[in-house]
Amino acid sequence: MKAHRTHNGQRFSTSALQAGANRRTRRTHDVIVVGAGAAGIGVAVALLHAGVDDLLVIDRHDVGASFQRWPQQMRFITPSFPTNSVGMLDLNSIAIGTSPAYSLQVEHPTGAAYAEYLQGVARHFELPLVIGKEVHSLVREAEGFAIKARADTLYARHVVWAAGEFQYPLLSPFPGAEHCLHNSHVKSWRKVAGREVIVIGGNESGMDAAIHLARLGKKVLVLDRSAPWKSEDSDPSLSLSTFTTERLQSEDVLPRIKFVSNAEVREVRRRRGMLEVVCKSGRTFRTPSPPILATGFRSSVKLIAQMFEEREDGLPLLSEYDESTVTPGLFLAGPMVRHEKHAFCFIYKFRQRFAVVAKAIADRLGLPAEQLELYRQWGMYLDDLSCCGQACVC
Repeated sequence: MKAHRTHNGQRFSTSALQAGANRRTRRTHDVIVVGAGAAGIGVAVALLHAGVDDLLVIDRHDVGASFQRWPQQMRFITPSFPTNSVGMLDLNSIAIGTSPAYSLQVEHPTGAAYAEYLQGVARHFELPLVIGKEVHSLVREAEGFAIKARADTLYARHVVWAAGEFQYPLLSPFPGAEHCLHNSHVKSWRKVAGREVIVIGGNESGMDAAIHLARLGKKVLVLDRSAPWKSEDSDPSLSLSTFTTERLQSEDVLPRIKFVSNAEVREVRRRRGMLEVVCKSGRTFRTPSPPILATGFRSSVKLIAQMFEEREDGLPLLSEYDESTVTPGLFLAGPMVRHEKHAFCFIYKFRQRFAVVAKAIADRLGLPAEQLELYRQWGMYLDDLSCCGQACVC
């Protein structure tokens, strides 16, 4: 079995860890990062830069696995441009000195291409990886955490939860959802049957589905309880991106898509060989093909929900260091990070908190973490959230 080299030259492998468990030995790492996606790889690099070299990054699949599962046609809505010497970092970069645009030579990467970028970052920084390690439970102990997997248990003084969202689709938002096809389960939009397709959900994932289906010559009906396509909010977390808006306006797309607002779905039912999408308003739409569910995802935080307090909106309540307020030593990284009304749901947003987490852990381990000041110069060290209240006015 292939071993993985750590930052300080030590070597680990899944088999070695199991052998250690069989000998009833116990090693407690300073940090274990759960998840090897954009957040997990990025925060692990920041931890190395902070001087934390006794860490592991674990994942139940592979580096960038969620991105590899994107529909083939799906691309990043945030554009990539090569990082440059004046301190402007590629919007989709998760580590200083790296750029998906430079590495991949594309402006809007596919999921598969971005996974290649993440794998390249992991190799370059020689991150200590343990792949194929599915976490079943996380237990707080007197001196840290026990991370229990199917075959063994890993131990850490600190845990950074970076398990993401995409692998946890929201499959049952209403009765009859089993008659639908969630967009995350689509390998290619070319394989979706029917001349006319209903898409339930009008935010980014729903619009991306509608655009690709329209380009294939299909008529698309987009249903949403509000009207995201009309939002004028300047925050792309709350409105459609310019990349999506521009594609919607193209001649081969716009005439084929119909938008219906005030269409919150109550149920989907099968009747007389057809599927009926019934809205709370009373309107009903009929289709022979499974509607596309673009209703979002469950956060992986739900797997360890008892270890976080909840905000009023149900999201995890975090300290100023993105740490659980009820479980000391447990940190959150990725798109579920929230502070007041500030949403860090894009890579260029949540990467600004990597150094905050790394600095908090380094301080507790008595490490100087001097290299993290470089993160501030590159716009990757946002520890003053008072600056986040500015918005576009024109």
